[in-house]
Amino acid sequence: LAEVDEQNRPIPGTEEHYTCDTLLLSCGLIPENELSQKAGVTLNPVTNGPEVNESLQTDVDGIFACGNVLHVHDLVDYVSEEAAMAGRHAAEYVSKKQAGNAVRDAEGACEKPTVPILVRDGVRYSVPGHIRPAYVGESLTIRFRVGNVYHDYYIAVYLNDKRILHRKKKIMAPGEMEQVILTGKQLLEIPDLQQITICLEEK
Repeated sequence: LAEVDEQNRPIPGTEEHYTCDTLLLSCGLIPENELSQKAGVTLNPVTNGPEVNESLQTDVDGIFACGNVLHVHDLVDYVSEEAAMAGRHAAEYVSKKQAGNAVRDAEGACEKPTVPILVRDGVRYSVPGHIRPAYVGESLTIRFRVGNVYHDYYIAVYLNDKRILHRKKKIMAPGEMEQVILTGKQLLEIPDLQQITICLEEK
C-alpha cells in the first residue's frame, strides 16, 4: 500500500508491505444512477442519487426512486421499507392518472406547495430533500448522514425557526445512517411552513 499524489501516482517513501491471504478494500459507494440520468431526473450532488419528495417521486412525472438507486443504505430493512413506500405511491399515482386527476388531491386543488429540507452543521444530506406537507399522511421518515464523527451531539429539527426535536446521540459517524420521524400533524400545524432544517448541535 502507498499514499498517492493528485495524479494517483504512488508517493516514494510511503509504501507499506503486508503479508496476507486476503485483502478486503472498503471503498465509497455511489447509487446506480445510469437510468436516472437517461430519464433526465435531477440528481443530488452529494448522494449522486435522484432528488425525491415525501412520496419518493422524482422531478420527472411518474418516476419514483428507492433503495440503493436513491442513496447507499446500511440495512436491507431500509431498502425494503422504501421499496414498499415507493410502490404504494406509484400505484396511487397510476390510479389517479387513470382517473384523470393525477395532479389533483381529494379537494380538487392543484399540487400543494413544496417545502425544502435544509441540512447544515454536520448533516450532509437528507432523503427526501423536499416535501409537500399535505401528502405526508400520519408520519414521514427522513434519513440522513453526518459528515464527520460526533460524540455526544444532539440531532435538532426545526420547522421554520421552531425547534421540534432535540435528541442526544452518544456517537454519530458518516458510515451509519441516521433518521428522524416527523408526523403529518406537526407539519400541518404550521400553515406558513417555509422550510425544515436538520442540523447537529453541541447542546
